[in-house]
Amino acid sequence: MSGEQRRVVITGLGVICPIGTGATEIWQAVTNRQSGVSSPSCLPTETLPIKAAGEARQFTGNIKDFGEMDKESQKNLRKSLKVMCRECQMGVAAAQLALNDASLTQGSFDPERVGTSFGSDYMVSSAEEFTEGIRACLDGNGVFEFHRWASDGMPRLFPLWLLKYLPNMPASHVAIYNDLRGPSNSITMREASPAICVRDAMHAIQTDREDAAVVGVTGTRLSLMKAMHAIQQEEVAIYDGEPQRACRPFDLHRSGMVPGEGAAAIILEELKTATRRGASIYGEVLAASSAAVLERKCVARRREAMRQAMLNAIHEAGLKPTDIGFVMAHGLGTQTCDVEEAQALSDVFGSRGVPIIAAKSYFGNLGAASGLVEMILGILALRHRQLFATLNYETPDPACPVDVVTEPRPIEKMVFMNVNVTPQGQASAAIIAAYDGT
Repeated sequence: MSGEQRRVVITGLGVICPIGTGATEIWQAVTNRQSGVSSPSCLPTETLPIKAAGEARQFTGNIKDFGEMDKESQKNLRKSLKVMCRECQMGVAAAQLALNDASLTQGSFDPERVGTSFGSDYMVSSAEEFTEGIRACLDGNGVFEFHRWASDGMPRLFPLWLLKYLPNMPASHVAIYNDLRGPSNSITMREASPAICVRDAMHAIQTDREDAAVVGVTGTRLSLMKAMHAIQQEEVAIYDGEPQRACRPFDLHRSGMVPGEGAAAIILEELKTATRRGASIYGEVLAASSAAVLERKCVARRREAMRQAMLNAIHEAGLKPTDIGFVMAHGLGTQTCDVEEAQALSDVFGSRGVPIIAAKSYFGNLGAASGLVEMILGILALRHRQLFATLNYETPDPACPVDVVTEPRPIEKMVFMNVNVTPQGQASAAIIAAYDGT
C-alpha cells in the first residue's frame, strides 16, 4: 500500500423490498408514509398466528426483474433461475440493479479488480422439494417407509436442488454472470451481515486488492420453515388490527417483530477509480465494525454488542458521537431488543441523544437484507437532505428514551450510522457520510 489512504465511495444502489424496487420507488414510499406490510399471501394464516408480513410482491422472478442486460446475459441468467431459491433470485436481481445504476457493465472495468461480498441468512429448503420423493416411499396405507428413501425417494429429487439453497450462491451467480474475478466472500451473520460485508469489501479496496465490489444481502423470514422457527424462538408480532400498523419500533404498545423478505446491494468503489470514470457518487463509507457479546451460557448481550460495534465504528472513522447526524436503527419492534438498543444508543450518545429512524416500521424484518435496505434509505436521506418519519410511533416508552423521528425534518449533520444486531448477540455498525466532492 502507498502511504495515502484509499477512500471508499458508493456509486450504485439496488434494492428489492416490500415498499418497492429501486431507490426512487423506496424513497417515494417513505416520503409518502406508504407501508409495505400487509396480510401475508405466502403463509397459511389459518394455522399460523402471523397476520402481518412484508412481502416483496412485485418481485416475480421474471427476467425483467433483473434490470437491463444484453440478450446473451439474459439467456445465461434465465437458464440458472431454476437453481436459485427466491432468496438467491432477489439477491442476484438487487446486485444487477446496483451494477446498472453504477454503469458497471462488462467491458467497462478490469474484472480482476472487482469483487463481491454477499450476506444472507441460513437458507432453508422448501418442503415441496421432497414431495415426489416422499410419495414414492409410501406404503399402501400412506405410511412413509424410510428404508425405501435411497432407492425410490432420492431419485425423484431435482438433481441440483441443494445448489438452490447454498448461502454462497448469490455471490457465485453475481460473479459468474458479470465476470467478476476479484476477492469474493459470503457472510452468514443474519441481520448483522450488511455492515460486515461492507467492512470486508472496504478493507479489500483500502488494501489495494480490488478497486470496486458488489456488496449485497438477501434474506427472508417468510418461508414456511423460517416462519415456524421465528414463532418458536423469537418475539413475533401477534397483531389482529390493520397489518400496516403491526410493526411499532420503540412504541410502548409494540407487539413484536413483523417478518418480511427482500434484498439489497450497493457498489463500493475506490474514489479515484470512480471519479476517473465519471461515476455518480452517493456517499462515502467512513467506517464499519462488528462485535459479538455473549454470557458464559451463550445468552446474548445485545446492548453491549451494539454499543461496542457503534463505538468501534466511530473510533475508526476518527469522529465523536456528536458528529453523527442521525442513526438508522435496528428498530425490531420487540419488547426486549428495542429496550436493549435504546440503552446502547444512550451509552454511546448520552442524554443528548441523536435522531433515530426505524425503517422496519415500513417493511418488517427482512432478515439479513434489512440493514442494507436501511443503509440505502439513509444514503437517500443524505442525498435529499431530509429525514423521513418512522411509522406507528405514537406512545413513547419510558424504557426506550430515544429521539424517534415522527415528522420529516432537515438533516443537521451529513453523517449517519446504521446499526443491526442478531438474536444471538452479533452486532454491526457502519458510518456513511455525504460526499462533498473533495
